[in-house]
Formats: sequence, structure tokens, C-alpha cells
Amino acid sequence: MGLLDRFRGAARRGSGALRAGSSSDDDVRYLARWVRTHTGVEGYIEPKTTVTDVTVVLIAVDGEWTRRVVGERGARRLAGDLRIPVYDVGKTGYPQRMRDYDARKRIERQRAMERDLRDL
Repeated sequence: MGLLDRFRGAARRGSGALRAGSSSDDDVRYLARWVRTHTGVEGYIEPKTTVTDVTVVLIAVDGEWTRRVVGERGARRLAGDLRIPVYDVGKTGYPQRMRDYDARKRIERQRAMERDLRDL
């Protein structure tokens, strides 16, 4: 096996990276499972950047959220398949409950770290 054969083989077989404009089956299954296990989920489509393709952020009623790459066509189709409302984050912004959730988690992590330091 030549030095570059390993890389050429990976390119032919697929490296596991998401193809531009599409989501992996694992991501779709994960998002469907996430919607089933959370209440009041809404989708927020994020535009393509120089780093990532189009992504969707799913946000539950309590503010918990998750994000996956879904591609341009996949975002709205996914929301339709999952029967959840979908918004363009560039037009609506993120809901306050998402920021509140992140703030609560940050406080919880800080308290846990302080508690761990006290226990030393």
C-alpha cells in the first residue's frame, strides 16, 4: 500500500463526513428521536457559513436545544417530516428560552465546580 492509497480509499468509500447539502441518516434519526423525547420543539434554520452548511437548531419548550447540519433542501423537509414549526433564524432570531437555558446550565456548571473544589 502506497503512502497516499490510504487516503484515496477513504475518499472512494466516504470518509464519514457529511456531504455538502445533505444530512446523514444518523443525524436524521437523532433529530427525530430528539423531537419525540422533548416537548414543544421548534426548528430554527441557520444559514450556510464559511465553516458549515445549513444547520437546524431544534429548541424545546424548556430551552434545551440541539444542532445538526441538514443542508439547504433538508432543513424544511425535515421540519415537515417531523411536524414541527420551522423559522428562519436570520428573520426571527433565537427564542429567549434558549438563552435562558444556556444561562441556567452555565450557573449549574459553576456551582458544581465550586462544590467540587470545596470537597477537595
